[in-house]
Amino acid sequence: MKVHIHVSLKPGVLDPQGRAIHHELEALGFSGVNDVRAGKLIELDVADGTSDDDLDQMCRKLLANMVIENYRIEKLEPKRENA
Repeated sequence: MKVHIHVSLKPGVLDPQGRAIHHELEALGFSGVNDVRAGKLIELDVADGTSDDDLDQMCRKLLANMVIENYRIEKLEPKRENA
């Protein structure tokens, strides 16, 4: 089973990478961008029987820094082949 873990900074945590991206977008002439927050995507391929609790514990113990980051777990549907 494919799982995406979306990790982002909590509101109020400074985001220097997001600020740098925002600055460069403005320098390139993209004036309509109000704010940028950078995060990360972690893709896991886990056994089909992996529990939601196990996925949650993976995030809490390793994949996200719970002091400054939030995370969201997204289970991907298997791709269906056309008949």
